[in-house]
Amino acid sequence: MPAEGTRELGEERILILCVDRDNDIGRKAGVKTPIIGGKENIDAAIKLLLADPEEADANAMFEAVRIYESLKSGASGNILCQVATITGSELGGVAADRKLTSELNEVIREFNPTSLILVTDGYSDEEILPLIQSRVPISSIRRVIVRHSKSIEETAAIFSRYLKRILEDPRYSKIILGLPGILLVMLGILSLIAIFVRYDIGRWAWTIGLLIVGFYLLGKGYGIDKKIVSILPILFSSYGLIIGFSMLSGLLLISVGLYQSISQIISSTEISTKPIAEIAGIVISASLPTVISGLSIILFGRILAHLLTRDYRFWRTIVLMVACIWSWKIFDEAAKILIDPTLPLNGLWLSIVIGITIVAVLIPVVRFLGKKYREFFNVRD
Repeated sequence: MPAEGTRELGEERILILCVDRDNDIGRKAGVKTPIIGGKENIDAAIKLLLADPEEADANAMFEAVRIYESLKSGASGNILCQVATITGSELGGVAADRKLTSELNEVIREFNPTSLILVTDGYSDEEILPLIQSRVPISSIRRVIVRHSKSIEETAAIFSRYLKRILEDPRYSKIILGLPGILLVMLGILSLIAIFVRYDIGRWAWTIGLLIVGFYLLGKGYGIDKKIVSILPILFSSYGLIIGFSMLSGLLLISVGLYQSISQIISSTEISTKPIAEIAGIVISASLPTVISGLSIILFGRILAHLLTRDYRFWRTIVLMVACIWSWKIFDEAAKILIDPTLPLNGLWLSIVIGITIVAVLIPVVRFLGKKYREFFNVRD
């Protein structure tokens, strides 16, 4: 009679293997694994049911023993059967696979099977299939469905996997958790304000909430958030501070100028009797000094920033600033004609020609100076 772990020529050894990947047997029943033998598996399954009567792994163990007894009673002399249960770890992942592999190797060393029948209580235990197939050929798989169906378990596992990804992956957590968080904080602040001022601001909450969602989706849709993040280091540099301050001052000046000129036109009693062209001319004439001054401030800030950083665009911005200043004269002549169409076009034509001449003369001068001071500036090809 051969030893338990040795195999005779032509002998078939069938191992009925029950897999408990999350180690319910060890955690709940306190049974040491691997469990080898029919009686040992029955005793362990009973302990597990006493600890948790709804545990599906115990039913899988009973099914493994049933298959073992059925094969054993009908097996011929050259067929040997054995039943065993191996467990993984409640931690899952690599820890569970390592423990399962270790116990499987121990069972194989003791019984030396030629084929294997796998018994599981659902799809999650089948993740060990590649580990088993690399060691012993699997002739059959028996799934024991007790309290739930496979589709429900798969759905629950997929849902938990995506839920974990949503909670841990910043790309998804910003949208799924961040945006509702902002809305809840906003609602909380407005509620506190409502308590102190004793005023119903429910409709304001909806308005602000819609604005927050709208701006957030707009920023995500056009990648504005990424652009803002990319320019933040530049804004906090000396270059960015100068450009930012000059741009803010210029835009503020332009806005104030436009507001004053439009307000004067609206408050005028004669506005309804004047044609649209004349109204446009009055608006241009009234807002022209502040608008041109604001644009000049923005360009002057860029000139200073380019000079400090030795940027070759310093020369180009000088040309733009000169053209901007001279455009004052061009727009002023155009505004006069809009207000009084009977005026001749000589002044407008002359200002346009002079402006083109100034730019045309300034460009070669700037190129000459750029070449002369080429070593000072960071010239790009």
